[in-house]
Amino acid sequence: MAVATRKVIDCRLFPSEQNCTLAISGSEAEVLKAAREHAVSSHGHSDSPALMDELRKALRDERP
Repeated sequence: MAVATRKVIDCRLFPSEQNCTLAISGSEAEVLKAAREHAVSSHGHSDSPALMDELRKALRDERP
């Protein structure tokens, strides 16, 4: 049985006033949902299609 590649978004790769160190990993859908919620609630971003585009660009494969 093949193991699906997990995705990750790491706040440390993006400048912020809070110097956020959160990293989120899981399936692509899980990561995008959690990252969107985090970006809006913790960083004050507007929940918009543009935000989702930026989050999709930020997705990386998690290293084993």
